[in-house]
Amino acid sequence: MSQVLKESDFLIVPGVFNPFTAILAKKVGFKAVYLSGAALTSSYGLPDIGLITLDEVAEMIRRIKEVADIPIIVDSDTGFGEAINVYRTVRVLEKAGADAIQIEDQRMPKKCGHLEGKEVVEPLEMVQKIKAALKARRDALIIARVDSRGVIGLDDAIERAKIYLEAGADIIFPEALTSKEEFARFAKEVRAPLLANMTEFGKTPYIKAQEFREMGYKYVIFPVTIFRVAAKAMKDALEVLLKEGTQVNLLDKMITRQQQYEIIDYFFYERLDKELGSIKLVRKL
Repeated sequence: MSQVLKESDFLIVPGVFNPFTAILAKKVGFKAVYLSGAALTSSYGLPDIGLITLDEVAEMIRRIKEVADIPIIVDSDTGFGEAINVYRTVRVLEKAGADAIQIEDQRMPKKCGHLEGKEVVEPLEMVQKIKAALKARRDALIIARVDSRGVIGLDDAIERAKIYLEAGADIIFPEALTSKEEFARFAKEVRAPLLANMTEFGKTPYIKAQEFREMGYKYVIFPVTIFRVAAKAMKDALEVLLKEGTQVNLLDKMITRQQQYEIIDYFFYERLDKELGSIKLVRKL
């Protein structure tokens, strides 16, 4: 499925955090999804500071791939360790079903790319991780995320991107650029498949996907958008339940039982159960 990511001219990619959201994304019509480290970690009730484990990410990939036949870009933070760890990370995540694997150049403990106080490693350390990832991968694309814009500056981010591209990264992901002009300059100076991050409430202004396409970006991710929308909807619903003691005023905000069953393919399993239950022995003991 990495071919879909390679061959598509332009992709809008929503962030997902469990199998249900991945199914929804596919049914709506998206061609790929992004397993967001921030959204996944938050769904576990934890902050996005490198607390999630390789096994937890791999397990979620497996669960998503079991029910949603769709290419998945996976956020692996800093690769779960040094270059030697990145080698195993890529092997494990690709075996689980990752079609593209993102590695960032932050120093542990990592932070959300739009927060203050993050640090970046020396370019050589990131190059070693990229080389390890390339050695480990079979077909998965390797995405190098550049975090130095908010630490050192845009010039440094551009130079790092060129270094990472020369090291063999398939896609470059400039994190936390602060204006449309910065994105345009980055695209002009870094001639590579580029990924833009449209997160909310961060350092990056809201820019439409079509504008990124016109600048030369190939992918635009919305990593935490549906998580934040869902979280607000759940909080609002809980407050109504606590206050009113009934869900009657929430019914128009829900998917119906029929819609829920269609999303999770309930009727297929119902038919399958009947079919299997009707099997008879051809030869009796």
